[in-house]
Amino acid sequence: MIKSMTGYGLATADHANVKFSVEIKSLNSKFLELSLKTPRAFADKELFLRNLCNKEIERGKASVSINVERSEETLKGAAINAALLGKYYRQLEEINLNLGANSSNLLQAALNFPEVITYSEEEANEEEWNILVTTFNEAMHNFNAFRLTEGAVLKTELEQRVNNILSLFAEVELREPDRIPNVRARLNQFLDEAVGKANIDQNRLEQELIYYIDKLDITEEKIRLKSHCDYFLTTLKNKDANGKKLGFISQEMGREINTMGAKANDAQIQQLVVGMKEELEKIKEQLLNIL
Repeated sequence: MIKSMTGYGLATADHANVKFSVEIKSLNSKFLELSLKTPRAFADKELFLRNLCNKEIERGKASVSINVERSEETLKGAAINAALLGKYYRQLEEINLNLGANSSNLLQAALNFPEVITYSEEEANEEEWNILVTTFNEAMHNFNAFRLTEGAVLKTELEQRVNNILSLFAEVELREPDRIPNVRARLNQFLDEAVGKANIDQNRLEQELIYYIDKLDITEEKIRLKSHCDYFLTTLKNKDANGKKLGFISQEMGREINTMGAKANDAQIQQLVVGMKEELEKIKEQLLNIL
């Protein structure tokens, strides 16, 4: 089953006045471009979380945001060293008095001195880490479920496009039996008008016609195109279906369609080939969104 590279997953959890939330978003990209935002308290777990993301997301431009919101009761916040602040303040006051300078901002200046304000680092315990991992896994599950749903929509679209190509292909096969006789008739008419029927060496003409018509034969292209279309549809149903593999098959389909158009020498068949090319371009656009 195919997955879309476009995905979204969100999961939240509340525990002991702490709210955990994990949000995962992704868009299509040739490679994995991961942006991972983790709280400072879980900075030592970033490599573990990044490896999980690499394994699950695989490809795409992904943004993973992990937030931990603590209630006011659990926040440690900042601490002011009152003794050190007072010492700095008195020194500044004395200096200002001696210099006769403005002393309106002494408190602000003292607060900016080193070690006056210290910030307590948040620490996460094992229980909080386990809750975060559970929340992360839930968000990833929702993310993958979203991509599978989008993939099912893409699968239906791709099947329809390939079936459209096969429908146009069937019309080419209906037109094909009349193509070579029409080419032969046009060449004979041109030679009759150009040099006259009496001046034509029929044996030589037949040899040249066989050579020329052989160059216009599209039997192999038809067989290969039908095979590629069937393989594309079969691959869509496989568990290991992926955008790169389908992209390679679509390239082969394009080669056969282009060669068929170049050899056609028939206006109606060339119009059908143009229709195939339009459908194939739409297929390639959709393949850019498949994992």
